[in-house]
Amino acid sequence: IPRTALLGAVLLTGYMGGAICTHVRSASGTFPIVFSLVFGALVWIGLGLRDARVRVLFAPRADGLI
Repeated sequence: IPRTALLGAVLLTGYMGGAICTHVRSASGTFPIVFSLVFGALVWIGLGLRDARVRVLFAPRADGLI
């Protein structure tokens, strides 16, 4: 649903962050950590390709300031 896509991305990123913290704490290996990180990044990349408002958030500014 396009109107709630940004909210879904934020919530899924929080969920993946919790999964990463859990796997780091339990020392369960690198694959679950990397998988969660890549999945969260793919969510934001996909949303950035779909929604111009997200592209504006992550676009570099013309004056070079962050």
